[in-house]
Parts: sequence; structure tokens; C-alpha cells
Amino acid sequence: MRPATTLDEMTTTPVTLPIGNHFASELPELAVPWQADETPDPRLLVLNDVLASELGLDADALRGPDGLGLLTGTMVPPGATPVAQGYAGHQFGGYAPRLGDGRALLIGELTDREGRLRDLHLKGSGRTPFSRGGDGLAAVGPMLREYVVSEAMHALGVPTTRALAVVATGRDVQRETVLPGAVLARVASSHLRVGSFQYVAASGDVELLRRLADHAIARHHPAAAGAEHPYRALFEAVVAAQADLVARWMLVGFVHGVMNTDNMTISGETIDYGPCAFIETYDPGAVFSSIDTGGRYAYGNQPAAAEWNLARFAEALLPLLADDQERAVELAVESLGMFRTRYAASYSAGFAAKLGLTAADAALGDELLGLFHASHVGWTGGFRALSSAARGDTAPVRDLFIDLAGIDDWLSRWRALDPDPALMDRTNPVHIPRNHLVEEALDAATAGEPDLVEQLVDVVRRPFEQRPGLERYAAPAPQDFGRYITYCGT
Repeated sequence: MRPATTLDEMTTTPVTLPIGNHFASELPELAVPWQADETPDPRLLVLNDVLASELGLDADALRGPDGLGLLTGTMVPPGATPVAQGYAGHQFGGYAPRLGDGRALLIGELTDREGRLRDLHLKGSGRTPFSRGGDGLAAVGPMLREYVVSEAMHALGVPTTRALAVVATGRDVQRETVLPGAVLARVASSHLRVGSFQYVAASGDVELLRRLADHAIARHHPAAAGAEHPYRALFEAVVAAQADLVARWMLVGFVHGVMNTDNMTISGETIDYGPCAFIETYDPGAVFSSIDTGGRYAYGNQPAAAEWNLARFAEALLPLLADDQERAVELAVESLGMFRTRYAASYSAGFAAKLGLTAADAALGDELLGLFHASHVGWTGGFRALSSAARGDTAPVRDLFIDLAGIDDWLSRWRALDPDPALMDRTNPVHIPRNHLVEEALDAATAGEPDLVEQLVDVVRRPFEQRPGLERYAAPAPQDFGRYITYCGT
């Protein structure tokens, strides 16, 4: 592999794809032009036809040789300048000043059918100057995990990056064992992160920091441009977006697993589905990541982790908030204080909807969670069963609890509030990517059989529908599944 310093040095094809290089041209200090590794035997594993249509792309063309070249970064359309993005980040609390895309490339930006700018980004495309000793590659399983879970999150209404395709490369990847390699083509509103701002702030270049902030405002939070204090307004917009995002994670029982500052987007989209999982039973201490030994990013710690990350964002923005640092800190602390209020409001409204209510009842909600925890009730199945109780059939709910007197008392008081079962059906999913089903599908795909992945995606794309014949997709994990552990895939 060699660096690609100019567009003329890159492999080009006659693919007719209007693609821009806004990030590369506007922020070259954060962009290293680079070329993806060649793929010995590229083979399309999955293609997200729905997303391709949204992007105005020809799905049939993407299945052809030129399309596979685009999806692996080995054939670059005219106008694109693939780059590895530079960023820093706090990883499990420890600051790393130079992280960046160690196995990824930003191919460029597309304009979708609604006129929105969207990044086309690759993972597993080979080593870059940011690889820090890594091989720059990815395995089939983790890349397909991102496809499955991101499509589920999108269907659940959670802001997220999305997978356009996963292509097997024909190259083996050495992890704990030898695994088949793959490249993921991912789409996002952008790949700007808190870590992007940390990277620039560490350089001391205030003008570059200002340009980065202006780029973020134009791309994601244009209303901030007209505010009296645009950079403070940018910070507050990101605080609000992240408060709403994490509230949605909590409401669907999602555990990100690696909430480092380089994995927190400025757009408010979920990014990087590495050691992620959905809780089975309600447990605030649930941890699935093999590397989160201290539980820093446990399910119940996610709101606090997000607030901590946003404090690091505020630190990076201080030179733009006020000329006097003491005053800048005061403004940042005041704006950061919005997080808890916004998170509480977003979570409370969402939890009320899960109970079929228009107004939150915090005491009633806390009591239910206590009952869930004591009886090890499944998060997804437990809330969905409440819809039957709202319609008068309490048996499906009572069967889940050990403390029958406790749940009967709670049900009596809750039903007196006249919950709306139709609202509950629209809010509480039947289907999520249950951990045992995800592993089953990924194991099969790694062995060369991707059909189970496509079946699972078909199910989770319609999460609120009770469909006959899909009972196994709504059932909890079997007893012998054991403790679930996930890995980041690098």
C-alpha cells in the first residue's frame, strides 16, 4: 500500500457518482489523503438496498465490479479525495492525543434524495498513518454486527450511522484466531467527533478550531450561526442532541460499550458498534464489553459518561467561548448544566410513552424498575407484555414476576391511569437484535453463510410488528447461552 497524495495518483473508474470532498478541502489539517488496500477477492456479503435508494445510488451497479471497487475504496470516483481523519480522544478516561482513522477512510460526501449531505466512510480498508501498530483490517463478524445493530437502531428511531454494505475481502485477519476479512461501507451525517475538537484544541491553533466549529455548525447545527454567541450555541446544541440520544439508548436497553470521546459525534448519531449489546433483564450494572473491566460504560452509567464526554468537549471549545478563560469556563459550566435537565425530560417522556401515559410518573416508573430488577424480568419482553395488561389481560405480565403481590398492586394503580395500549405498541418493540441471535447469525456468516444475518435484519427493521412465525426472534436467550461478552473487533 502507498499513500495517495493527489487525486491523479488514485485509481479511478467511470462510476458516475457525484461525490464531494468538503471535509478534505475545508479542513486539510485533519485529513491525510490515503488509498485503501487492494482486496484480493472482493465478494459482496450484504447490500443495504433501502439505504442505497435513499442515497440515490443504483443498487444493481453497486453489485458490479465498479460498485465493489467503490465499496472497498479500491476504485475511487472522480471528485473524491479519500482521507484518513485525525482526531484525539479520552479512552476509558485516559487521554490519547493522536488516534484518528487507523483502519478507516472517508471516501467523501454524497447528497441524498432529501438534499442532506452524508459521509461515505469505510472501515477495515487497511493501514493508515494513524494505525499505531494495528493491521488496519476488520473481520466479517464485527462488520456485520454494525450492519445488524445500526439497522435495528434506525428502525427503533434512534439516531445512528448506517451500514451501506459489507464486502468480504478475500484476505484473512489475525485476531484470537484467523478470521475472514471484510470492509464495511458506512454512511453518517458526518464523522465529526468530540475527539476531532480535542485534536485541534491540543494544537493550540485557535483559528483552526474556529474553522472546525464553523464547519460543524454549517453541517449539523445551522441555527447556531445566527445566535448571539454561535460557539456556545453549538455546544448547547450538541449537549441537547447527546442528551436525547443517550435517553433513547436507555429506553431501548442499548449498551454502547465504548463511550470514549472519539466515539461521541457532534451530530448526535450513534457511532461505532463494537462491543455493544442490548440488555436482556433490567440491570443498571450490565456490562458486555471484554475491555470494560471496571464498568465505566455500564448500562446505568451511560448518562454520566455522556456528560463527562461533553465536559471534555467544552474544554476544547473554551478559546471560542470567551477571551477570558475564567469567563469561558463559567459559560461552559452553565451550558453543560443543561445536560441533566434535557436528559431527564427526554427520558421521562419516553418512559411515560412506554407505559402508555402522556405524563410521566417518576415514582411509578421507579417502582416498576425495582420490580423488574428483583424478578429478573426481560426489558424488551416485559414492556411489550404490558400492552396486554393495558387491554385487560394481565396474565402475560404476571407470568414474568416472582413478586405477584407487588406487580398486582402496581398494575392496579397503573391501569387506573388509563394507559393507551396503541401508544405502547408503537413504543415498545417486539424485536431487537437479541444477543444470542446476533451471535448465531455472525457465526454462520463467518463460516460462509450470511443468510441468517439477512433474516435477522429483516426482522429488526420492523421492530414493533407482532408477526406470526417469528416467535424465536422475540424469545429471551436460552439458559445455556451464559454470560454475554463482546469484543471491539480490532
